[in-house]
Amino acid sequence: MQKLEALLDRLKAHQREIILEAAERDMLPPDSMLRRIAELENVIAAVEAVADEERRGG
Repeated sequence: MQKLEALLDRLKAHQREIILEAAERDMLPPDSMLRRIAELENVIAAVEAVADEERRGG
């Protein structure tokens, strides 16, 4: 469980870095950056789902 939590922390930190980088731009971020943010969001949701299953004894 601890490894899942550590992975989740790393994923969220990386997504945050990309979002903050996107915020620095004076225009919309490129599609590639938006895709990375969205892909990370999907991975974060998947890791959270597995972590919830593990907590419930699944």
